[in-house]
Amino acid sequence: MEQAEDAVGEGLARAFAAGLDGALEEIYRDVSPLVFTLAVRALGNTTEAEDVTQQTFVAAWRSRGTFDPDRGALRGWIVGIARRAIADALEGRTRDRRRLEAVREVPPTAEHDHLDNLVLASEIEALGDPRRTIMSLAFYEGHTHEHIAESLQMPLGTVKSHIRRSLNTLRTRLEEADVAS
Repeated sequence: MEQAEDAVGEGLARAFAAGLDGALEEIYRDVSPLVFTLAVRALGNTTEAEDVTQQTFVAAWRSRGTFDPDRGALRGWIVGIARRAIADALEGRTRDRRRLEAVREVPPTAEHDHLDNLVLASEIEALGDPRRTIMSLAFYEGHTHEHIAESLQMPLGTVKSHIRRSLNTLRTRLEEADVAS
């Protein structure tokens, strides 16, 4: 009986890796309760757990070409993706909390300054990674370009280029926002 289930599981794993119709749906039905449970336990929030579950299966489907059924079980591979998605969600919480604290720490000299800080924080958030992370490390946390390059394992020139492009983007967006208001 167990061998028959393994054969079905192996066949399904190969169908998934090949991108065959119905494979993702069947795997989702089988593995999503496990992924959701892991996410709820780690995150303590069902909404975030639902997001992580969805992200896990989207990532699994997109990277199915890297899955090798001969190297391991599909369930384990998907759980590995889920663990990384959970870690990303937890890291995102920490990053959001730091940004919020950074905005709170800046004492507004006037209501206008406070609004400018909110607009700036929003625009930095809209930059997308890695530029958002680099700008936050440089300007909110005060790290040197060298330290950022080392901690993100990027060439120093790349970090400097991201900062320069980000500053130009922010300047343009803030000038447009100022004209619009």
